[in-house]
Amino acid sequence: MDAILERSRELKQALIEFVLDAEGELAESLESYVASKSRSQGNRYDATYEQNLLIDSFMTEGKVGEKTPLDLFIDSTPELSEADRALVRSWRRSFIGLFAVSQLLPDGFELMNWLTTKQYIVKPNDAVTLEEMARFKEGEILLTRIAPVSDDDWMFSGPCRSMGSLGKPKLAVAIGSFKDNHKDALYRDAPDLLEEAWNSVAEYHQEFLDFFGSDEVTLPGYQLNKKINELQELMTKRRLLKAGIDESKSLSEIAEEAGVTEEEIKAAAEEAGAESEAVSQLFDSSKGLTKMVMPKVDLPAELKKAEQVTVFTHPRWGQIFLPTYTQFKTILESEDWQSNPATNKLVRKYLEDPTINVFIWHKLAQLYPTQLEKVLQSFLERPDFKIERDLEALLQEHNKPLEPELPEIASVPIHLHELFQEAMAEVNKSKSKGKGKTKEKTARGFK
Repeated sequence: MDAILERSRELKQALIEFVLDAEGELAESLESYVASKSRSQGNRYDATYEQNLLIDSFMTEGKVGEKTPLDLFIDSTPELSEADRALVRSWRRSFIGLFAVSQLLPDGFELMNWLTTKQYIVKPNDAVTLEEMARFKEGEILLTRIAPVSDDDWMFSGPCRSMGSLGKPKLAVAIGSFKDNHKDALYRDAPDLLEEAWNSVAEYHQEFLDFFGSDEVTLPGYQLNKKINELQELMTKRRLLKAGIDESKSLSEIAEEAGVTEEEIKAAAEEAGAESEAVSQLFDSSKGLTKMVMPKVDLPAELKKAEQVTVFTHPRWGQIFLPTYTQFKTILESEDWQSNPATNKLVRKYLEDPTINVFIWHKLAQLYPTQLEKVLQSFLERPDFKIERDLEALLQEHNKPLEPELPEIASVPIHLHELFQEAMAEVNKSKSKGKGKTKEKTARGFK
């Protein structure tokens, strides 16, 4: 066993014991962290695996005052050498990812982070774990945390869960689930992709404002879906113009100028389902203008059929579609709201539905502070409830992040978009034979 790996094992064990044996504020912080994260992730994974994973992430991401447990460990262990301190500090870069086994090595693996395509040499830091991982095969998908041990090598930091070798549809679902369960870990090892994704949210917000003239629009569902599609088509045309592509030219002319075949453009267009979108992606990629692709927004069937849908746009929160917003406003504007049988049902939905975020609650509180306060006092049976004092705590109790997480409208890396397109093609092919699964399930996390 490499000396640095052996030392990392000893230090990691000491760090774990330091955290688990702690009392007071550190212990309380761990308990709160695990409880909140467990609720947000549900029961998708084995309880022991999940708990160990959360404890591992707590060491670098948890907070005790202004410091992390890792910082407190360094401060509380003066006998550490400078080399030890540097090694432990480097673990601040540890992160969770969905990895594919690219290559088997005698003492570890070469892994590819599926979210960013970055490659890592990752090694178990003890012989027992290495023996347990001997069954892993190339192409196998692993959900785990890794931490650096040198400039070139990483170690498995937390427990490792193998998902086996997944076909494209199941891999697309797995990545969608990862995005749902680990929003704060997206593109952790690629800050440039993360920045571009956030920038795309702000750009979409501005495009929305320019197109609709407002950050809040209410329309029948089918009309809103049509308008959103028109907006996206307009955005695509602007991207083509920005890329220097003359949309008035034929595909053959564009292909000749770009040095690709017309068949390649048509094939890409057919896979993506929209000629202009595909051409835009193809040429943006070939010219190196972007590493990301804007996902297509298409309202679910239930929203398309809704009599009214209100859509909000925000440069950080993204887009929120609500078919009940007008109904909720009517309740808050009514004097006899207590006799309305829909009141409690709507309040409960707005508290429990994860898609109805803090941004919506703050908007309602700003528009109807007194009436919303009365409604919540009645619903919660807390006559002392105050909007200004208690609203954020209430929203946190219902697992609503107070700060925006990367919205679904954000652009995604091209390789993920292509995976989604290929997965959808396989599913549609299977459906035509009566063997496929639903499009909605496979599309989760990519649309």
